[in-house]
Amino acid sequence: MGELTRLGHRIAPSTVWEILHAAGIDPAPRRAVPSWRGFLAEGIIAADFFRVDTITGRRLYALAFLEHRTRKLHIACVTAHPTAQWATRQARNLASDLGRRVESLRFVLRARDSRYTGSFDAVFEAEEMKVLLAAPRAPRMNAHCERVIGTIRREVLDHILVMCEAHAGRVLADYQEDYNRHRPHQSRGQLPPDVRDQPDVVQDAGTRRLLRTRVLTGVINEYRYAA
Repeated sequence: MGELTRLGHRIAPSTVWEILHAAGIDPAPRRAVPSWRGFLAEGIIAADFFRVDTITGRRLYALAFLEHRTRKLHIACVTAHPTAQWATRQARNLASDLGRRVESLRFVLRARDSRYTGSFDAVFEAEEMKVLLAAPRAPRMNAHCERVIGTIRREVLDHILVMCEAHAGRVLADYQEDYNRHRPHQSRGQLPPDVRDQPDVVQDAGTRRLLRTRVLTGVINEYRYAA
């Protein structure tokens, strides 16, 4: 559905209902009225570590940051030794990449991990952000970040044999580019994080040439109409 919307096709709610009903999927909870939880999520960026296993059995680590409101994903560089100093350096890099947009963020949500030190928190506190700590063994308190890490595994890491640290970095960078610039998100009305407006409705879809771009050697495909 998201890919069709990105191509400018408008799907009737009745069509969506028929597809979900045929698949045995129940209706989602009502989302028309914004919840208090949704209001609080407006200014949150969440952080979490995740592992990347290589074909040789070596274990690597990356640090993911996810902006709740826009669903924009930031994946820090990959390392085999995620020390506290390394985590602080990634926080500084993120603050620099955000630039003026950091002013729209009010909180940073993280786990109670020893790799998050006072220096890590100080990077965000300098931007007038408050650090929120998730409760021990409560992954649902950082559900958005946990979910995007699961998405990275299902859509990329479970389908690619990672060779080394440099290869892992290239794979995650390519996926981040697709995630932010092309991948539709239901929470944003099928818009990718870096896209603000819905595409125009296609009137002559039958006569236009559809192009496919293979991302990560075809693990992911992007579709668009030829100019």
